[in-house]
Amino acid sequence: MSNLATVTKNGGLTTANKNRLSNFPNLSTWLEDFPLGDFPSLFSTNFNTGISLPKVNIKEVADAFVVEMAVPGLKKSDFKIDLDNHVLSISAELKEENEEKETGYTRREFGYSSFKRTFTLPETVDDNKIKANYKEGILSVNLPKKEEAKQKPARTIDIS
Repeated sequence: MSNLATVTKNGGLTTANKNRLSNFPNLSTWLEDFPLGDFPSLFSTNFNTGISLPKVNIKEVADAFVVEMAVPGLKKSDFKIDLDNHVLSISAELKEENEEKETGYTRREFGYSSFKRTFTLPETVDDNKIKANYKEGILSVNLPKKEEAKQKPARTIDIS
C-alpha cells in the first residue's frame, strides 16, 4: 500500500491511496477545479442592484435570538421589517436624485439601491414580542423565545 502526497492547485497537501475501489475524484478536487475567482461578486452582492448585502450576526442567548445587521449610513425610516408565516424580512431602499444647474447646462444623476434579507424563524420565537432598534449603524432585532422554550438555569436534583 502506497500513499502519495500531491500538491493541489491551492498549495495544500492531499493524500491519495492507489488501492481505492473507485476512481471518483473527491469533493475537494471538484471544488478546486470550479473557477470561483471568476464570480467574486456573485456570492457577495445582490446582483439586481449591485449593492453589497449587509453582514449579519445571529446569536442565541438564554431568552432570545438576536439578529444584528451592519448597515451604516442609513436612517431608521429607510428600513422595512416584515413578518409573514415565521419568515422575517429586513429590507431597505435608498433613492438619490442630484441635479446641478449651471449656466448653459443641467446635470441630473439618479441612484437607486436596495437589499432584502430573509430569515426563517424557529417555532420557539414569540412573534408578538419582536422588537427592533437602530443605533450607530447597527440594526438589532430581538426575537424573544416563548416561555416554554427559554433555557432553564442549572439545578441539582435530590436523590430520595
